[in-house]
Amino acid sequence: MADDTAIGHGISSEYRQAPVKDGPSQGWSTQRVPHMFREDRTGGRTVGTEDHWERVYAKSTPNRVSWFQRRPERSLSLVAACAPTPMTRILDVGGGTSTLVDELLAAGFNKIGVLDISETALGLARERLGADAGRVEWFTTDVGSFVSPHPWDIWHDRAVFHFLVAADDRAAYRRTLQQSLAPGGHAVISTFGPEGPTRCSGLDVVRYSPESLLAELGPAFSLVESQDEIHRTPNGADQQFVYCRFRRS
Repeated sequence: MADDTAIGHGISSEYRQAPVKDGPSQGWSTQRVPHMFREDRTGGRTVGTEDHWERVYAKSTPNRVSWFQRRPERSLSLVAACAPTPMTRILDVGGGTSTLVDELLAAGFNKIGVLDISETALGLARERLGADAGRVEWFTTDVGSFVSPHPWDIWHDRAVFHFLVAADDRAAYRRTLQQSLAPGGHAVISTFGPEGPTRCSGLDVVRYSPESLLAELGPAFSLVESQDEIHRTPNGADQQFVYCRFRRS
């Protein structure tokens, strides 16, 4: 199938963020999207979701957070399986300081977006990329409030969905996913598996099998493939992840 053809490496091209229409300079900027405020009870205190993740990134270096991967091999493989050209639009949801964007740029993809609720995390990623940060669209918002400026061909989420313990938050995620992903597009979603942790970064999580994750996404999606991974954290703990690739009808 054409949509399962992997892209080759070494393609060079450039894609910049949407231009700022106001003012004479036609510069390039990130987009900060207003987001819903939801409260999480963490360590006996109630903090806003945005505040929680800003604190996480403020107290830990990117290579010390539990989900750190030096190279996101599994994500890259699953994205490549459904990205036929360098013009494929790829959105990394909850991308934070992940190096997935670096690897995608190096592979020749030139229509990449990164979304995260933490401006601190996105700032660190932009700093790491240097001039290449201008080739990426950056969105500072929570996923439930995101309104995409255009459709995406691939939606990638590693370790966001399992934090949505409230049914309303999962419903908001589904709405955003369906509004953002083009018909025939693919969603690559990774969560803690059935034997994974029950908490992460001081928050409760929901563990999924491929079947239960598909049930959450609803009838608009079909499961193409799934893979398990044992992720070792920087502190040496093993965590079971399940990776799924879904296709939107």
